[in-house]
Order: sequence, then C-alpha cells, then structure tokens
Amino acid sequence: MSTISEIFRLITKKATNTISLNPTIELEKQLSQQIYNALQGDVVNEILSQLTDSGSDTWWRSNMEGHSLKVEKELLPDMYRLCQSVKETLNFTEPVDFYITGDSMVNAFSVASEKEGVPHIVNINSGLMELMTKEELRFVIGHELGHLINRDTALARLINFVFPEDSHAPITLQYKIRLHSQLAELVADRYGYMATGDLEACVTAFFKMASGLDLLKMNVSIEALLEDNLKHLEYFLNDKGLSRATHPVNPIRVQAINLFARSESQEELEQGMEQLISILLKVGNDEQDEYLARFIATAGLIVANTDEEVTKEEIDAIVEHLAALKIFPMAFLEEISQGDVPAIFKDAVEHLMEINPGLREGMFNYMINIVISNHNITKEELELLNSFGASVGFSNIEIANMMASAIQLTFVPSLDAIS
Repeated sequence: MSTISEIFRLITKKATNTISLNPTIELEKQLSQQIYNALQGDVVNEILSQLTDSGSDTWWRSNMEGHSLKVEKELLPDMYRLCQSVKETLNFTEPVDFYITGDSMVNAFSVASEKEGVPHIVNINSGLMELMTKEELRFVIGHELGHLINRDTALARLINFVFPEDSHAPITLQYKIRLHSQLAELVADRYGYMATGDLEACVTAFFKMASGLDLLKMNVSIEALLEDNLKHLEYFLNDKGLSRATHPVNPIRVQAINLFARSESQEELEQGMEQLISILLKVGNDEQDEYLARFIATAGLIVANTDEEVTKEEIDAIVEHLAALKIFPMAFLEEISQGDVPAIFKDAVEHLMEINPGLREGMFNYMINIVISNHNITKEELELLNSFGASVGFSNIEIANMMASAIQLTFVPSLDAIS
C-alpha cells in the first residue's frame, strides 16, 4: 500500500502518455457484475424487453430538444468539431447528440439511450462552458463519454427498476451500489484524461468545478494545486474523512487522475490506487465502529461454535449485522475467522466498554439473536450468555429478563422439532 511520501513523490513526476494503461478498475467491474447478478439482471431485462417502450428516450429527447441548444455542425462548428474529436480519440463509434443547457451550475451529464441506434445524450451546462478552456472541455466531454463506454447507465436503470424511489435496497447492497458509482466516476475520469492527455487541464477542471474560480488566472500553479490537494487527502487517509456521496470527494478524484497520468506501469497505478480505494471502503468514521464490527464478527462466531455446528442461519445473521459496518461483510468475517477469535473478541469488548458502556445491552441482545437464529437454544449457549452478561456488569435477573424478552419477541421453533 502506498504511503503519503510515495504519493507525494508521484506529484513531481512528469505526466506520461497513459493511453496504453487500462482505464478500467477491476473492483468496479466485479461490483457491476455482482450487483447485476444479485438483481437477476438477465431475467429482469428479459421481462423488460417484452414490455412497451418506457418513454425514457422520448422524455429526454423532448426535454433536450425543447429546452437546450443542440451542438450542430452548422450552428456551433467549433464545439461540434471538439465533441467529435473527443469521440474519435476515445474510439467511441455509437451515435451521440451533444447539447448545451442554460444553467449556471458548473456541471455536465450523459444519458444512455435505451435502444440500439438511438443517439445517446451528453449535456454541458452553460456555466461550465463559460469557465472551462478547450482542453478542460475535452476532459469533461471525455468523462461523460466514459460513462457511456463503461455502460454505467444500464446498471443504474436496472437498480432503479428493482428498487424504485419509494423502496430501499438491503443496506449491504446500498453500500455496494454507492461504491460502484464512486469507482465508475474514477473510471470516467480516466477516459477524460485520455481525451485530452493534459493532466493540468484535468486538475484545473476539478478545482474550477469545486470553487467556480479560474485558479490559473490567479497565478496558482498546477504543482501548488496538487500539493494542496494532498493536504486535504491526508485528512481522508488518516481514517477521519468519509466519502459517502455517489461521486468520490475531489481530493480522491484529483489524486486518482494524477496517478493515472504519472504511473509508468499498470502495477504502479494499481498500487497507488489501493489507498484511495480504501477510503471509499470505509463505512464507519470512528474507533467505535471498527471495534463494534470486530465484536459482531467474533461474538457471532463464538456463539455459533458453542454447539460445534455452525448453521447457515447463524452466518446469515452475523453477516446481516456486519452489513451496517462493512461493505464486504462476508470477506471481513472470513478474515476475522482466520485470526485468534477469542483474543479479538476480548479486545473488542474491553475497548467498547471503555469507549461507550451504553452499548452493552445491544451487544448482549445481539448475542441472544445469534443464539436463537438457528431455532435452537442449548444449555451451553445459555451458559455463554450468562457468562458474557455478568462480565459486562448485568445482574442475573437482568440477564434472565433480556433473554426472556428476546425469546418472546423473536424465537421461532424449528420445524424439525415439531414434525
């Protein structure tokens, strides 16, 4: 994993021609396929193909044709040539209609068509047009075309169909969808760089979008911008900052494009990206969350192993709780299981009791839930619960009351026991 000093060293390296480097990010591709499979993409798309036109293409086309200015060769020849040049540079042959919308927001977006042969849409707000140089516009246009090349919109449409606005995906799926969206932005940024080959234009475009200012006119150098960005990046690298929006925070995006431009090999690029992606993997933002995740994993494993028969129901219950704290809960559970589980459990409990003693009731109830998740309660499990309850300061009557309440509320006997 790269250190701060290694990242800083890359700032001073001359940007190289990275057309030969792979613009994709392996984790983004894995997540895309995983989300697609989880949502039964093949089946859902087959069903949707039998339905009538959703009207999405018509709505977008009507909106753009009626309220925006289409970039036509005869009307806006310079802008038309610029857009077509970026398409050719990225070897994107599918039809695209480009538009400019009167909007002061420094923003742009792309919309993939639903049907083959129907032009995709790329829109650039007038606020962005007024602020950006020609090379910065190449970066922005390349970024939006990158989304079309990477097929991000098709997955987004599937997600929005299965989980409309008034419904919610399971929390672990929500985290993965967000992470995929963030990684897809970094991939699109790489296409943006490939469209211009000018790192300075990419970096200044980011800062212009963030501040609304033309920093080069204020005599701010590209190296000064990158060094300043690194200071902000340190906040996120030091386990403090979170990146929870659909787009990664700018310090990550700027450094990611800097790595893509200056790395001399795919290996160097991927090593540099590890630490940046680790920021995106964070769900919790304090020490308590990490110890709580360790407690959930180890307590669940200890309880599940009490009867020497770990069931799928028990593992599912552990993973379900971990999903609120880890984007890849099963991988985290497997990693914990390879360590000294009792020692990790003891350390997590001690730290949690020191950080927030008020968590003890929730911790105890979690262990009860794991006990009854397999529809069976053994004497050994009761002894374990009594021992843990006493260790965190509960009296015998408090322990009995909590167990009785949990059994009344959630215990369901096994069908095997009554068949």
